[in-house]
Amino acid sequence: MKIFRKIRRTVLISGKTKSYIAYALGEIILIVIGILIAWKINNLNEIRKNKIVEFKIYQSLNEELNSNLILLDSSIARYTKDLESINTTIKSIGLEEKDLTNEIKEGIVALNYKTTQLHNGAINSVNSTNKFEFIESILLKDLIASYPNELDSFESQENKIENIIVNRLQPAIESHVSLIDIISKRGLDFKKAKSFSQESNYLSLLNSRSYQNALIDRLLQTEIQLLNSKVLKIKTETIAFKLNKELSSL
Repeated sequence: MKIFRKIRRTVLISGKTKSYIAYALGEIILIVIGILIAWKINNLNEIRKNKIVEFKIYQSLNEELNSNLILLDSSIARYTKDLESINTTIKSIGLEEKDLTNEIKEGIVALNYKTTQLHNGAINSVNSTNKFEFIESILLKDLIASYPNELDSFESQENKIENIIVNRLQPAIESHVSLIDIISKRGLDFKKAKSFSQESNYLSLLNSRSYQNALIDRLLQTEIQLLNSKVLKIKTETIAFKLNKELSSL
């Protein structure tokens, strides 16, 4: 700055107006260039920081989606097995008492239903905060924005199945079947307890309209959820693929 002042003073003393104007313009241009360089450096720093944030967002989403893919594979396998069991029970309707094997009876009372707890923490965090602004890909934004609705629909369908089991199938089974039958094979004490229990009537259960309707309803809702699982898996894979593509470009 001292050099600039010295040059400016020299030009003024010389009395050359044109030289002074030329010098002043040159000084202004240098100042502008300095401001632009500083702005550019600051802008590059902001871009670098945004890229770091974007990378961390993609990483957390990628981990969550990969976990969901594992859970969905398990869900597909479980619902496929459930459908086989339900169909076996439906085919047992109309059989004679002598034809109801222990395997069939065990299948009738085996209602151990497990819901799929899909992860949504990272996806909800992105959708509900300013993190969404750091994602550059428009397609990826659309996929991420719609994913929570897909998860909600999946959970809602699972709740329908759970409601059928808890509020319709279980009460029907318990009104016709003594659950001591299930544990009577575990030891002498349980066998003794069975001798004091009311006798189970599997035929009456299978011929009950309320039980049959609940069983068919579970079949239909399980078929829907199996399809939901497969569709959601494809959508999850699509987002994960797009995320990996974006991660590799960062």
